[in-house]
Amino acid sequence: MKHIEIIGGGLAGCEAAWQAVQRGCTVTLYDMKPHSYSPAHSSPDLAELVCSNSFRSDDVESAVGLLKEEMRRLGSLVMHAALECRVPAGKALAVDRDRFSSHITETLSQHPAVKIVNKEITELPAAAEHPVILATGPLTSEALTDSLVELTGRDRLAFYDAIAPIVSADSLDREIIYRKSRYDDGPGDYLNCPMDKEQYLRFITELAQAQCVPLKEFEKPKYFEGCLPIEVIRSRGDDTLRFGPMKPVGLADPRTGEDPYAVVQLRMENKEGTTYNLVGFQTKLTYSEQNRVFRLIPGMENADFVRFGSIHRNTFICAPELLEPTLEFKSRPDMLLAGQLSGVEGYVESAAMGLLAGINGARKACGQAPSVPPPETALGALIRHLTQSDPKHFQPSNVNFGLFPAWEKKVPKRLRGPKRAEAGLAALKNWLEKEHIQ
Repeated sequence: MKHIEIIGGGLAGCEAAWQAVQRGCTVTLYDMKPHSYSPAHSSPDLAELVCSNSFRSDDVESAVGLLKEEMRRLGSLVMHAALECRVPAGKALAVDRDRFSSHITETLSQHPAVKIVNKEITELPAAAEHPVILATGPLTSEALTDSLVELTGRDRLAFYDAIAPIVSADSLDREIIYRKSRYDDGPGDYLNCPMDKEQYLRFITELAQAQCVPLKEFEKPKYFEGCLPIEVIRSRGDDTLRFGPMKPVGLADPRTGEDPYAVVQLRMENKEGTTYNLVGFQTKLTYSEQNRVFRLIPGMENADFVRFGSIHRNTFICAPELLEPTLEFKSRPDMLLAGQLSGVEGYVESAAMGLLAGINGARKACGQAPSVPPPETALGALIRHLTQSDPKHFQPSNVNFGLFPAWEKKVPKRLRGPKRAEAGLAALKNWLEKEHIQ
């Protein structure tokens, strides 16, 4: 039986393992937990979600929704687990993070073709007869990162990703906080903390003056624009939060019938609804300052913080210079790269690159040529970003329609999502049939 080694038990590594065994390969999956943990991990389970519990929009006419549907059609383990462990989140796909990780851990550990080895890999393995998939993620250890630098011959790149706090539901004041999803009729899935102008101005004043965790000497304040710390958004102007994560539009207070001046939204973290995530409140404030400043939010005066926000290093490579569209290293075809380390951003995108690496790793192990999804698909659009971007300005990206091929003819805005979905799924179907991908 054909064999594949996978280093890293996050979303990408687990998805790669699943895709490989579904295609007749045996897999050895290495994960350093529970013997060693990154600064952001705490659970011994595989596929631990360290930031939000949301996989974002589930609408197939959105870019990330289309990506999810493509993954489902390819038998994604991550997408199956997400649906099994789903919690209410309006039009978004959010999960109970503990059950999600447990589900994936149990599925892989019980599979007869998967061997899980809890061991930290500190250097890349020598060239082997079987494919190796590197899926150690944005928090790759220093030792393994040094080994990766030796392979690529280039200095690593890094940006910093912030985590939002989680609070206990029973510590929230439901006399102030109300339930509503943006624009939706009915109660909705989000809790909303309304602010009037005076409360908002006090909040942003205290936020601006709050103390942050200092960066280490080797760190630079370089953030991913799609996940900026709340205090960094505040620093860009008094109204930036009101037009960003604290936007009140479509969230009318049922007691007044009017939109508040600003709103802080809370999203359910688990199926029991015992904990909630502060949406868009990723932060690098010190724990004591989070405890003080975030309790200025109406309804959160007595909030019990189950987890404070934090900040950590995220590492990625310069994919346009180093990767083939098949996710093979140009300098070492026996090794493929998966997940956020490749230069994608987000849970779904990370798992998607694991999915492709698993498919191509299995094809290589079985003597078949690796394949590249067409650019009209969300999968192919991400590959285009990784391999055709300008190396001098390469930055991680979520999937978005701006990564897709340009329209040949002008398309009305209201039809762009449906047409992208239609074209993407048709192209995926043709690719699967042409390449005999099951």
